Amino acid sequence: MSSGDLLPVEVIGVRVEMPSNQPIVLLREVGGIRYLPIWVGAVEASSIAFAQQGVLPPRPMTHDLMKTIIDEMATVLESVHLTQIKDGIFYATLNFAGEKAISARPSDAIALALRMDVPVFATVELFAAVGIEIPDAAEDEVEKFREFLDQINPDDFAG
Repeated sequence: MSSGDLLPVEVIGVRVEMPSNQPIVLLREVGGIRYLPIWVGAVEASSIAFAQQGVLPPRPMTHDLMKTIIDEMATVLESVHLTQIKDGIFYATLNFAGEKAISARPSDAIALALRMDVPVFATVELFAAVGIEIPDAAEDEVEKFREFLDQINPDDFAG
């Protein structure tokens, strides 16, 4: 896939969708008005929230362990790509130095990217399929969402 097919995204945060009580991670196209909502599991939601808030658990979570393994193996995670949605399931890749790519769930890939401070990209096709446009006029809604994220505790996602 050429880099022209990818758009940089920022992780806005995690919230719980009501009434289903299902956590979602919300990503925004950098410099754009399109957003990607991705439904994730409660454990992954907690892991993403921990990483965004700089919370260090008393024992390493799975994504902390993955980061340690990558660091100790002297390899470099260069980026995360959110690649497609197929039958309602999102797909991602972890992209390592030496052009090695490993398939991953987007929630795991995002949690790891946040811990390793690597960029996250989404394909143009993914935005075309499930991207949601939120014009500048609705920016106050995004700000309300950010305020909600500031109030929420990662423990709120515990099973």
